Amino acid sequence: MKKQPSVVITDAARSPSDQLRSREVRYVTMMGARVGCLILGGVLVSLDVPLLPLWLTLCVAGMVLLPWMAVLIANDRAPKSKAERAADAAARERHQQDRIDSEIIDPGKTP
Repeated sequence: MKKQPSVVITDAARSPSDQLRSREVRYVTMMGARVGCLILGGVLVSLDVPLLPLWLTLCVAGMVLLPWMAVLIANDRAPKSKAERAADAAARERHQQDRIDSEIIDPGKTP
């Protein structure tokens, strides 16, 4: 009978450099879409397009909203795993207990 591995490599967190690279790709893609909105707006103005105000409004909305969304998405990190959350909770508990222990007054000491 085969033993099951205790740690599965697919459960490993992505490396920070890999996470950064994927955020950079998303940011550049969204900024590319913004440039596309700018070029499309310029082309639409030079042509006689029906519903021009609607199309220009959509292009302007894309040029205004995409940078904001791109920055938010690029700065977002992956959610913490259960193990990371448990480690954070344990660290907070230790810190709280250390603080309580340091505040205990020894009854034999005089102030």
